[in-house]
Amino acid sequence: MGMIARGLDLIFGDGRNVVADTVGIFRESAENAGARETQMKDAALSQLAAEFARPRKGLFDRIIDGLNRLPRPLLAFGTIGLFVVAMVDPIWFASRMQGIQLVPEPLWWLMGAIVSFYFGARHQAKGQEFQASVAETMTRATTVASNVKALEEMAAPRTPAAPVAESGGNPALEEWRGRDGG
Repeated sequence: MGMIARGLDLIFGDGRNVVADTVGIFRESAENAGARETQMKDAALSQLAAEFARPRKGLFDRIIDGLNRLPRPLLAFGTIGLFVVAMVDPIWFASRMQGIQLVPEPLWWLMGAIVSFYFGARHQAKGQEFQASVAETMTRATTVASNVKALEEMAAPRTPAAPVAESGGNPALEEWRGRDGG
């Protein structure tokens, strides 16, 4: 039995798993990968927090923020303008479109990449805002449901009160009915 134990110690090491250590060289440990990913996310968040730690109030910052807001409206209004020009002066529009056909294909790929990244980042940010607003709305759903139920109860038609019995309940009413002839 001692020789078998020494042979296994030779293969697996003294208290260590030589096979696991060897595999660890060729395959990443999930635990270590998770730790590295957590460190990377923490570093990115701290960098972002440091960037927005102080409010930017300078003229340069306001100008740059204004310029960052221009591309979307310019693209939208420019596209609408192209439709208007195509209807107003089709010959002028067609000649400009012929010029666009001369743009080389790599430039179109570059333009597509720039627009995709710009609008893709915007789409992701707006998508996250939308998910947060949906979650907020869902937290208010029970309050809204109880309010709607209360409003429906208020709007429900009410049954009229039962008529007063004609016999012996109200002497003034009996006298009034007698004068009226009914």
